[in-house]
Amino acid sequence: MKPKKKLERVTIRFAGDSGDGMQLTGSQFSRATAIALNDLSTLPDFPAEIRAPAGTLYGVSGFQIQFGSENIYTPGDKADVLVAMNPAALKASLRYLRDNGIVIVNTDAFTERNLRMAGFEENPLESGYLSGYQVFPVEMSRLTREALEGIDLTHKEKEKCKNFFALGMVYWMYSRPLEPTIEWIEHKFANKPIWADANIRALKAGRNFADSTEIFTTAYTVPSAKIEPGIYRQISGNEALALGLVTAGEKAGRNIFYGSYPITPASDVLQYMALYKNFGVISFQAEDEIAAIGSAIGASFAGHIGVTATSGPGLALKSEFVGFAVMTELPLVIIDIQRAGPSTGMPTKTEQTDLFQSLYGRSGEAPLPVIAASSPVDCFYASYEAVKIATQFMTPVIVLSDVYLANGSEPWKIPDIDALPPIQIEFATAQNHFYPYQRDEQTLSRPWAIPGTPGVEHRLGGLEKENITGNVSYDPDNHHLMTQLRSEKVKRISKFVEEPEIFGDVEGDVLVVSWGSTYGSVFTSVEQLRKRGKKVSFYHLRWINPFPENLEKYIRNFKKILVPEINMGQLLQLIRSKYLVDAIGFNRVKGQPLAVSELTSAIEELLT
Repeated sequence: MKPKKKLERVTIRFAGDSGDGMQLTGSQFSRATAIALNDLSTLPDFPAEIRAPAGTLYGVSGFQIQFGSENIYTPGDKADVLVAMNPAALKASLRYLRDNGIVIVNTDAFTERNLRMAGFEENPLESGYLSGYQVFPVEMSRLTREALEGIDLTHKEKEKCKNFFALGMVYWMYSRPLEPTIEWIEHKFANKPIWADANIRALKAGRNFADSTEIFTTAYTVPSAKIEPGIYRQISGNEALALGLVTAGEKAGRNIFYGSYPITPASDVLQYMALYKNFGVISFQAEDEIAAIGSAIGASFAGHIGVTATSGPGLALKSEFVGFAVMTELPLVIIDIQRAGPSTGMPTKTEQTDLFQSLYGRSGEAPLPVIAASSPVDCFYASYEAVKIATQFMTPVIVLSDVYLANGSEPWKIPDIDALPPIQIEFATAQNHFYPYQRDEQTLSRPWAIPGTPGVEHRLGGLEKENITGNVSYDPDNHHLMTQLRSEKVKRISKFVEEPEIFGDVEGDVLVVSWGSTYGSVFTSVEQLRKRGKKVSFYHLRWINPFPENLEKYIRNFKKILVPEINMGQLLQLIRSKYLVDAIGFNRVKGQPLAVSELTSAIEELLT
């Protein structure tokens, strides 16, 4: 029996060609880890090229997971273990491995051709390239083929199972159970028993090899995390967005109409929404981005809850129709899953660069509320709350997510649906005099009138409306008034949504203000510094328009303000201009989540 060492947290990165099944391998490890009651956070790292040549750096697909016996908020800065299936995966991913980290390599893939494709002039396993790391060379391809002797598959087909061989080795290293993955394989390949048998054999062979070989001398255990009782499942950000929308439709008693055009990384939401026809969801794949939002606005006009989703380039195409929704004051949810830009940019990499576009990317004064999800699980609550505000205030709402949240996953405690805030919708009914822009005194929302309802006949359009009557108006004073009313309506939302809680003291040396997916990195950094007695606090914005009412109070209570973002300082500029404070930016635009170690160093510099 080999010795086992106890660890509090571990970060593992799987890397290989797109065809090596690294995303599947990582997701199965995540699933087994969740069942083992560890907290976790994941980062699937897809290649931007759809069909990059095998063995090239462009085609490397990665999956990183951090798991532990304590709360986990990020997929980790640096991996403790790198599983590299070929030379390109090793070269592209070594930067993500900590010093003296473990490298498990498939030595069978280190052929002269593959080395050349990855840009190596000599074999890195022999040249000293990996000095400073713990290297575990394994002939994964050969061992997988030997484990599958007797199965009626070709050598090439058998080699496709090597990702399960690698997974079996890592399962042994970190004491993960095989049973959840075996059950998944049996279900996945129920109609192809030969493939089920092959993958299960490869999985067990990898585990047995790690247990019996002298290469691996130590296994590790990670105790279960202290998790609040309840029913949990693993969920990605995109799936959470979809479930939040479906739940909101059920709570409101209205159908969700989802009009969308496929674009990375938002396409998954369309696929998820198409699964929920039994809940009254109507999903429509439009011919382009403009048709997608146009159909969603039409659905809202007809009394449904119109939703559309896209990424930055698609949001730009939707901009005229977004302004139209502001003018007509119809409820609409617009989901923007941000990716690295500009233009096509890096479609599979994360960024936070659409904040300005969300706030200002329309002609004229066209304000609308913007909410940003902070984690994969929070995507559920963000989309749910967006529906609530859109229907309560009769306004389009933008929900900001990004690639990191969309593809990442974490354990989700399934909520009590009855405990969620109610979404109450009242449609206009026949009156002696119906006025489409007669506003509610508290919210300034206009009535929602379904076409065809007797007594509420009206028309809408993109031309400026006369206050109360909704008639077309070119009167300058009326235009000024309507512009003020639309702006004031958005501002009043702050009185109807929950204020964020400050993490830490209400005054001190440094206040870190963040938004969106930076939450995990910032929280982890601030928590570490506070444990060391540093006077630093954290305030994370959920609603970016309108700003929370307490934001200015907290800003005035601290000597220095730091704003970390995965852009060049968009929230930073908003805070500086609104509050006239000399806030400082921490900006990284690398297509990756913020590194906790770099952020911690930046905060420490401000504290000196």
